[in-house]
Amino acid sequence: ARGPETAACASAPPRPRSLPPGPRSRPQSRPQSGGGSAMVAALFGCWFHVGGARAGVSGPVIPVGPTVVQTSMSRSQVALLGLGLLLMLLLYVGLPGPPEQTSWLWGGPNVTILAGLTPGNSPIFYREVLPLHRARRVEVMLLHGKAFNSHTWEQLGTLQLLAQRGYRAVALDLPGFGNSAPSKEASTEAGRAELLERVLRDLEVHNTVLVSPSLSGRYALPFLIRGHHQLRGFVPIAPASTQNYTQEQFWAVKTPTLILYGELDRILARESLRQLRHLPNHSVVKLRDAGHACYLHKPQDFHLVLLAFLDRLP
Repeated sequence: ARGPETAACASAPPRPRSLPPGPRSRPQSRPQSGGGSAMVAALFGCWFHVGGARAGVSGPVIPVGPTVVQTSMSRSQVALLGLGLLLMLLLYVGLPGPPEQTSWLWGGPNVTILAGLTPGNSPIFYREVLPLHRARRVEVMLLHGKAFNSHTWEQLGTLQLLAQRGYRAVALDLPGFGNSAPSKEASTEAGRAELLERVLRDLEVHNTVLVSPSLSGRYALPFLIRGHHQLRGFVPIAPASTQNYTQEQFWAVKTPTLILYGELDRILARESLRQLRHLPNHSVVKLRDAGHACYLHKPQDFHLVLLAFLDRLP
């Protein structure tokens, strides 16, 4: 059975850009009180006349206090008066500068990224975020490709985004990458599957969705074949080593799977897609104008597709 294949477009809000260093512009100085009074007089004088006795009035004047004579006001005059008051308020408090560009897809300063090492003789370095509000049922484990490590997911904003959306997420440095030392355990297919199982157990990651780009397929695929019952979802991104498994092995895996690849990928996309299509419960998304590391080339599209997949899981 083949799942639907769709193409993600750049419909997400733009990635936030930090402002160049340098001093911020100072707010405009407030107008002097005399200018404000003149403006008030100019505005209110159009419709109100305040005074006591009028010049040229003959006869005795009975002092009954200030007399306010109000003229009728049209709707346009009322609107003009409101605009004038708003202008005065802005001049008083100082006009604010343009806000920095932001996007709901990116983490804010309130996201704390934890870091640590798993216990044991071959510790694995990891970065972790906890959900900022009510936790979702699934938790996300992020692996990485050959030229990257767990810091990639922090730089990309993926960890921060998942925390904001209520997901616990853990990104690993695979053995020999980042802050994780090489491990003999990673020299065999069975050892790599056991390594992932051990990390999940040590960090108490439950209902796991495994995100596996490129090289990390050497870890994710043997774990998927052997222990797919432990996974709530699987997100392969042109993973390596798909040729090592048979159609029957893939067919036996019932884990919901989101197959992602870049339209311009000439490295692993075709081979991995051909094999992964044997997974019975899968959907396919092609990221347009993206290469092998499509999540780096189109991060906003990647995040939208990933979140949509996670949100659909039970």
